[in-house]
Amino acid sequence: MDRSLPLFLIGLVFGGGIGFTIAASSGVTLDGHDHADPAQRGAHAASGDGMAHDHDMPLVLNGSQPAPALQLDVQPDPVSGWNLHLATTNFAFAPENAGGAHQPGQGHAHVYVNGTKIGRLYGPWMHIATLPKGEVTVKATLNANDHRPLSVDGQLIEQTLSLTN
Repeated sequence: MDRSLPLFLIGLVFGGGIGFTIAASSGVTLDGHDHADPAQRGAHAASGDGMAHDHDMPLVLNGSQPAPALQLDVQPDPVSGWNLHLATTNFAFAPENAGGAHQPGQGHAHVYVNGTKIGRLYGPWMHIATLPKGEVTVKATLNANDHRPLSVDGQLIEQTLSLTN
């Protein structure tokens, strides 16, 4: 009987366990970095506590191109959950360029529920399976390819809706 596969699996289990033990003892965590609501991170960015990232600071549009705008609508889905629709002007969704350099007039949106980011939007529609009970705030922001929120005249390009679930 060939023992290479069982020995490989045993090595994989022990190697993974040793790797996690070393990482944990070194203070390595698997939590990534914060992509929460940029409006709620202002204090962190100003305090210099290491929480800020390059895409925290809004990308100020200079007016050489028409300013993007958005219209947010959230309606109950006929079967379950909610349907979010984001209509934009002077802005094109560009999922193929996500994470790349800023290109005027394109990018993606970030969607927040009660201040917590629930995802990125690479097109005009998103299904939200569940929302918390009671008063709910849904917000969408337009973001550059490099994830920085877009702003014009000191205002983020965003829209917020309140609804009761």
